[in-house]
Amino acid sequence: MRAEESDEYFWIHRRERRNNTNKKRSWSGLGIFVPMIYVHIPFCKQACHYCDFHFSTSLQYKSEMINAIRREIELRAAYLEDKKVESIYFGGGTPSLLEAEEIARIIDTIAMHFDIVNQAEITLEANPDDLNAAKVNSLRNTAINRFSIGIQSFFEEDLKWMNRAHNQQEALASIMRVQDAGFENITCDLIYGYPLLTDEKWRHNMQQLIDFEIPHISSYSMTVENKTALDHFIKKGLSPAIDSDQAADQMSLLIHTLKASGYEQYEISNFAKNGLYARHNTNYWKGKHYLGIGPSAHSFNGTSRSWNVSNNAKYMTSINSNQLPLEIEELSTLDQINESIMTSLRTMWGLDLIALESKFGQSVKNRVLKDAEPFLGEKNLVLEENKLRLTDPGKLMADHIMSELFIIED
Repeated sequence: MRAEESDEYFWIHRRERRNNTNKKRSWSGLGIFVPMIYVHIPFCKQACHYCDFHFSTSLQYKSEMINAIRREIELRAAYLEDKKVESIYFGGGTPSLLEAEEIARIIDTIAMHFDIVNQAEITLEANPDDLNAAKVNSLRNTAINRFSIGIQSFFEEDLKWMNRAHNQQEALASIMRVQDAGFENITCDLIYGYPLLTDEKWRHNMQQLIDFEIPHISSYSMTVENKTALDHFIKKGLSPAIDSDQAADQMSLLIHTLKASGYEQYEISNFAKNGLYARHNTNYWKGKHYLGIGPSAHSFNGTSRSWNVSNNAKYMTSINSNQLPLEIEELSTLDQINESIMTSLRTMWGLDLIALESKFGQSVKNRVLKDAEPFLGEKNLVLEENKLRLTDPGKLMADHIMSELFIIED
């Protein structure tokens, strides 16, 4: 075992970092909101038991896929009316399976067809087991300036239950390596609400990220998606079902713990210090336009949504024939209203009733206000400065509140 992967090194490292960097960091904040690009990398080492995202565990056609992704960028260069791009996000799948040179080639292709603004946020989702010293150092030579590390848990038995590719030591070491390489714009993911996670373990997971001074934390409740391994295990009685009361209690603990440690809950599942919000995801919630590249990737231009085929072979064959392998859904006025309600209420900025009225009319605003009355009375919603916002208790029933505010065609 190398020293950097031992518990002793972790505590010494943390203490030294505090002594050497005990100064207030300044973050760029959100800046202006211009379009963004999402790149889906459809490869993983193995399938997590809870995951239903599109990916392949075979890397046989990785080079061909990268070429197809670059070609799709060329074919769809006209999709975004505004050519300035504020954020690029490599998601998946597991984008950290790519070599630094492969990532750089994709970014270079984007730069050929779009204007990547100064200080653009360029994020790489990464699994801890991929972030060895060589990989992290090579990524310093790319435009990547933000990591989204899929920690999920710091407990070995939990990671094995999820069928994650990394272990506890790799979870700790990956954060230290990224920080030591000079990356400060980091987010880490944690999952709660699954059978093995006691409240004590949940507190430990959160405290690890607090102690590492991670500026952005994303945390999600375990959900059971159809046809996943977890779905199969539960149906066969091989795993306990997800307990909704446990999930709600641990979400409350999450909110309380991170707020007490100086984090701002700016979206239901996202917490940031010093205004370091995820610009890319914040643009989603604010209804900004985005272009999705790669198999299964979604795009949005304000009036329609499109998505690529969730099949690697079909995607590459279509792109190589200069055909876009996508379906398009035109959004009705009701669709646009309900999406505005859903996305805005997830955030601390809330649903702007003045903007809603300006875009959709006074009758829409009045109807939303009327439907919100019971939740205002129960203090699950508040109305301040013409904005509807969820309270902390309201966040525990956010999906229900949003669905009750949706406008259904009579």
